[in-house]
Amino acid sequence: MTLWKGRITTAMADAVEAFTVSLPFDQVLAPDDLVGSRAHVKGLGKAGILTDSEVSRLLDCLHVVEEEFAAGSFAFAPGDEDIHTAIERRVTELAGDIGAKLHTGRSRNDQVATDLRLWCRRSLVGVAGEVMALQDTLAQRAREAADVYLPGYTHLQRAQPVLLAHQLLAHGWALARDVDRLLVTVDRLNTSPLGAGALAGSSLPLDPDYVAAELGFHGRFENSLDAVSDRDFVAEALFDLALLGVHLSRLGEELVLWSSEEFGFCTMDDAYATGSSMLPQKKNPDVAELARGKAGRLIGHLTAVLVTLKGLPLAYNRDLQEDKEPLFDAVLQVTRALIALRGVYDTVTWNEERMQAAADGPAAAAIDLAEMLVEHGMPFRAAHALIGALVRDSLERHVPLVELVAAHPELGDAAVELLEPGVAVTRRRTPGGAGPGPVAEQMDRFTRRREVDRTRLGQWAVAPGLG
Repeated sequence: MTLWKGRITTAMADAVEAFTVSLPFDQVLAPDDLVGSRAHVKGLGKAGILTDSEVSRLLDCLHVVEEEFAAGSFAFAPGDEDIHTAIERRVTELAGDIGAKLHTGRSRNDQVATDLRLWCRRSLVGVAGEVMALQDTLAQRAREAADVYLPGYTHLQRAQPVLLAHQLLAHGWALARDVDRLLVTVDRLNTSPLGAGALAGSSLPLDPDYVAAELGFHGRFENSLDAVSDRDFVAEALFDLALLGVHLSRLGEELVLWSSEEFGFCTMDDAYATGSSMLPQKKNPDVAELARGKAGRLIGHLTAVLVTLKGLPLAYNRDLQEDKEPLFDAVLQVTRALIALRGVYDTVTWNEERMQAAADGPAAAAIDLAEMLVEHGMPFRAAHALIGALVRDSLERHVPLVELVAAHPELGDAAVELLEPGVAVTRRRTPGGAGPGPVAEQMDRFTRRREVDRTRLGQWAVAPGLG
């Protein structure tokens, strides 16, 4: 059914219908459209535009439609252009002429803007919850890792040994920023556009503040033109999801490297790996690779929406229909990646001996030798040059570094002890560093941070559509 038959009497061309229809992808807004419609009906009743009996009848019919969606029995009709049209058509079938009053004082422009904010609110809160579940897994594996250590890298070259717990928590803190961004975005988008109408409000005595409160929004729009044209929240959500995807890509890249024979730091569980269609011996980290690959897709979604928005005049333009598929897909892909990576990290086996052997090369303690000299009064640049020369000499003459250190008058036996396996990692003592003391404190701080974020997350549980 079209919503403009009074003005346009010619049937829509098939090509136009095929090009403009959004029902195949905006069906996901059904719960939000129903929540928004209930609040709108109550607002019409409060304003005296609908009688109490009409309000009751419309609410009953909206409840029936909700049950039909829940049961999977809602039947779409050929003329349903989008989810808003479909729901209004069904309510009218159930309520008769009263159903035709459902859209009073409302445009699809403010309706879809409201639905999309409601959808973003519940979806981004859901994504934040999945991020925290992955953080919990990383924290648990960090606790289990105890004193296991491995090389830390810069430029993908072995740099200094770090505790495995420190490495895992590094990802956990990046994810904490993602949780914060998601929840801040939810807070910022939590403004109601309902009542803005097509672009200029209404001559009817609507009460947008009442409807905003019904929907759990912090408040209503300040400017009707801005209300129906604003998609900042979509762009912000897509940025948050894209950056989260970049962090998941980094987790994936690490797993790809670590599970290779060249590194051999970990072994993927068979349930989270795949084989080869040709090579019988292969065990491939496809989950990690897809987590890495989908980051490009997420970045593309953000770019697509920003380009769509950049040249639009006020107020609503049909171009804005293009905001939904990127957003819906971004949430879906990120959610799937979070769940899959959580499974990977929950089941992966660390090859501790291989990790520690890779971290125990004498050169990994070179900075410790230089800092020992600094503690004895030598300027850092002089100490850096001295140790660098010893490392070069060891490599060029194929003489073990430990022998050169033992023989050097500025170093000797005390310095040789720093080159013993497992010693260097214990010497990192600055706050936030990779040694046992700082990592233990960091674990406590990470636990407290997750408790705070869990409380923030829980505050949204009472919002309509989220409880």
